[in-house]
Amino acid sequence: MYQNIGQNKNAFMNGIKDGMPIALGYFAVAFSLGIVAKKAGLDPVQGFISSMLNHASAGEYAEFTVIMGDAPYMEMAVVILITNMRYLLMSCALSQKFHPDTLGFHRFFVGFGITDEIFGISIARPGVLNPYYNYGAMAVALPGWAMGTAMGIVAGNILPASVVSALSVALYGMFVAIIVPAAKRDKIVAGVVIVSFLASFAVSRIGLFSHMSDSMKISLLTVVIAGLAAAFFPVNEDDRLAE
Repeated sequence: MYQNIGQNKNAFMNGIKDGMPIALGYFAVAFSLGIVAKKAGLDPVQGFISSMLNHASAGEYAEFTVIMGDAPYMEMAVVILITNMRYLLMSCALSQKFHPDTLGFHRFFVGFGITDEIFGISIARPGVLNPYYNYGAMAVALPGWAMGTAMGIVAGNILPASVVSALSVALYGMFVAIIVPAAKRDKIVAGVVIVSFLASFAVSRIGLFSHMSDSMKISLLTVVIAGLAAAFFPVNEDDRLAE
């Protein structure tokens, strides 16, 4: 399977074409993330490598938060696992679009390069998915993400502290931009968001949790609130497919 060089080249070029807008968006978002990485003490090379290995804004933000909190490696691993767990589900869904004869190393590298946006353009491709399409998208999108982080760190080392502080707010703006549309579409999501804010505030004030780092508190709340929401408000599969 996938021995036709012409088809692979065509799929790769299509991936590059569809991945270019993603790369530009990633650069802008990762630039703000680089400001946070700078505050965590990372240099541009470390930030670049981090973003090449961790392709998620929430995951990297959690990672840098753990670093700033001087938490142990095990806590970092748990935090990143939880924040990036959705990619396991995306990998399972995307694997269903491959030809049954697709080799394991193709599945591995495609899974490694999955992001929300790359998953979106891949799952929308009609018919059997050629892994070289993903490679094309990854070839531009992932370096764009990593370069954005590195350049953000460079800017953080050059710009005045007041400007760096202002730019760091942009990352929170990105999270708000993700939350608000989903909350407006679904009252349950809106309720979960409100509960999350209130629970996070409450936990920060309760002495019982004072020995826990901020990142561990976030991880605990993520698992508990998401689990309860899934248990009490399960998604109806028929309704989901009808959307």
